[in-house]
Amino acid sequence: MYDYRYEPKHLIFMIDNKSFYASCECIRLGLNPMTTALCVISRQPNTNGGLILASSPLAKKKYGLKNVMRMRQLPKETETPDLYRVDPHMNLYIKKALEIKQIFLHYCAEEDLHTYSIDESMLDMTKSWHLFGKDPYEVARKIQKEIHDKLGLYTTCGIGENPLLAKLAMDISAKHRLSMIDFWHYIEVPDTIWKIKNLEDVWGINKNTAHHLRKLGIHNMYQLAHFNPDRLHREFGIIGDQLFAMSWGVDRSIISQKPKINEKSYSNSQVLERDYQVQREIEVVLREIGEQVAARIRKRRLQTSLITLHIGYALSCDSSRGFTRNERIAPTNNNEKLTRELIGIFRNNWHGEPVRRIGISYGKLSPENLQQLDFFTSPRHQINAFQIDHTIDRIRKDYGFASVVKASSLLPGATAIKRSNLVGGHTGGNAYE
Repeated sequence: MYDYRYEPKHLIFMIDNKSFYASCECIRLGLNPMTTALCVISRQPNTNGGLILASSPLAKKKYGLKNVMRMRQLPKETETPDLYRVDPHMNLYIKKALEIKQIFLHYCAEEDLHTYSIDESMLDMTKSWHLFGKDPYEVARKIQKEIHDKLGLYTTCGIGENPLLAKLAMDISAKHRLSMIDFWHYIEVPDTIWKIKNLEDVWGINKNTAHHLRKLGIHNMYQLAHFNPDRLHREFGIIGDQLFAMSWGVDRSIISQKPKINEKSYSNSQVLERDYQVQREIEVVLREIGEQVAARIRKRRLQTSLITLHIGYALSCDSSRGFTRNERIAPTNNNEKLTRELIGIFRNNWHGEPVRRIGISYGKLSPENLQQLDFFTSPRHQINAFQIDHTIDRIRKDYGFASVVKASSLLPGATAIKRSNLVGGHTGGNAYE
């Protein structure tokens, strides 16, 4: 169905840091990541007793641990005497990820580097690989060795003629090779992609998509590649076209051509550590999150004219799962105005249900060139409010969030002070421990 002679041929490296969080913790403790049984546990209240964020390869093999599993599923300490159980240090992981990025930039231009996640990166080596070795395998090995020698981390590398082939090579086969490197070519698609029997093993196919495909009689990648593409399009739309191309190993994306985001927004969401049913407590958290996102747009000298509020109800709630509402407003980045609008949306749509998740987004952004005054508030008051918000932002930037907090953040239910020390919802720790 595809003529590979006309498909773009690049040299893409997809590199994954093996058990990244757990490996960073092993190195912090002076241990070998490949011979140490260790798991990273987040004990934040909203994780229902604790969540295993990451496990070392030995912990997975010896005790059957998985990434992102509940702590209650963890065997007792008496049954795992050699298993290290450590708290996360998110600042350490970010620091290591940035150091790895600097190593990558020695091998490719910045526009040819795409950070896929904190522990995975994609490098377009088409123009530069020949500067570092006689073949792609040698270059990949040099990168692996440099990361290990400088940082102590082990990496897996998938190489492909396009990003899809590189990603699949890394996910499916490279991790099983002694070198932890594998190279997938177009010509080998029948012996690589078509041999994948479990649809969920393929990047981009989730459980729901796999279930839909099985209802059509498609149970593996070979069947997907030989299914009627028109039928796939009718069932999935453009996603069907992408699935069919994927089954043939076709991906025409170019890393240096970054996608343009037409409509940018800033948001934050929070899973509460318990069910909130007291209106005042919910509104305290609404205010905190709303002001946090407002500070982000002020930092970029922007203002918003579109507010989105999402309220998710607790699992015990018999009614709907929650609500999401949008509201257009006059452009502003003022805490007082934004909070007033958010609380208004909440009060108009909430009817006493237990709340477990709150999300706030500010869109329709415009430059903070002018401050639009209204007739109902004195100009002096509005200008003072503008200056106060920016002054508090500067103080927090220099001395930390908790250096200036509103009295409402000391009330029952408030979360801002506690969360100010977290990174990505988990303990930040010291990057230099």
